[in-house]
Amino acid sequence: MSAPFLPFARPDITDAEIAAVTEALRSGWVTTGPKAREFEQAFTDYLGWSGLQSIAVNSATAGLHLALEALGIGPGDEVIAPTLTFTATVEVVRYLGADPVLVDVDPVTLNIDPQAVRAAITPRTKAIMPVHYGGLACDMGAILTIAREHGLKVVEDAAHALPTTWQGTLVGQLASDVTVFSFYANKTITTGEGGMAVTRNPQLAERMRVMRLHGMSRGAFDRFTSKTPAWYYEVVAPGFKYNMTDVAAAMGVVQLQRLPQFVRRRQHLAARYQAQLAPLPLVLPADAPAGDVHAWHLYVIRLAPSTHLSRDEVIQALSDRGIGTSVHYVPLHRHPYWRDRYGLTPEQFPQADTAYHAMLSLPLFTAMTDADQDRVIAALHDILA
Repeated sequence: MSAPFLPFARPDITDAEIAAVTEALRSGWVTTGPKAREFEQAFTDYLGWSGLQSIAVNSATAGLHLALEALGIGPGDEVIAPTLTFTATVEVVRYLGADPVLVDVDPVTLNIDPQAVRAAITPRTKAIMPVHYGGLACDMGAILTIAREHGLKVVEDAAHALPTTWQGTLVGQLASDVTVFSFYANKTITTGEGGMAVTRNPQLAERMRVMRLHGMSRGAFDRFTSKTPAWYYEVVAPGFKYNMTDVAAAMGVVQLQRLPQFVRRRQHLAARYQAQLAPLPLVLPADAPAGDVHAWHLYVIRLAPSTHLSRDEVIQALSDRGIGTSVHYVPLHRHPYWRDRYGLTPEQFPQADTAYHAMLSLPLFTAMTDADQDRVIAALHDILA
């Protein structure tokens, strides 16, 4: 009898999350309300910085869009971002009529290359969007220095980066303008769909809150729970429908409480991969520097040039053994829209393009057992021997 299929990722949901969601449903308030506010405050408290404000949204994509809109990004502007990311990072730039400028990544960390950022700056450049790839912090010291030198805004795509640290400081506490986290199903905590935008700038926070819900001056919870007639509101801008529901937030409150154990489990699994895959012809992912935290949202291996199989052959061989994998990512310069609109070629991004052809993401999720992982390790030894 064959072993059951091992997926690339699976959310870690317990009776505690189910009870919290049930409580929210029974409360009679299922859209944005007290649970969303509780989640926002809990997230701010977790980051441990009293000057921060957290704005719960229905996706990290929404959070990135709100951040750039609040910063005034618009037609004619350029925003620098890495090519090795999901399209959400830069599609929000186009929402605003601005242009993303894609740059290459560091060959070791696969994070955005600060020198490539510096070389890409033009008079139209308004912002930098670093992506903490896989849960490893970018070189934020270099990026923030470049931003200060050129008067640029910084919006961190931290979809992978809870609870990543840079030089001992949590991502979300750094001196960026806005940091955006994701709570998608496979992230380090999940609300099913959802995200959180974090900023220390009260004007940006207020703008994002207003634009999160149709540009209205007051949210539904304030209006409908008032003890006196308070139906009146004003539309002050053409906003969006980006609010997080209380049902999702209730799940998020519990997941955030479980984050310390999630981190320990991911670190344990990553350490086992690092040790037991070391003899194979692979380039293993870079770990965080001593004293820092890698969130290990992804565990991305690359086949060494000496490997006798292609990346796709390895993926198929693992699938044949009942093991799911993924690829993070097909670089943006290879997607038809970005390639054709901006005339991009693989030769412009040698590091990202070389990495893409050799990379695959192995299963790594907190509900994964050591025995599950042993199957992956044994299969790779068998395939690559």
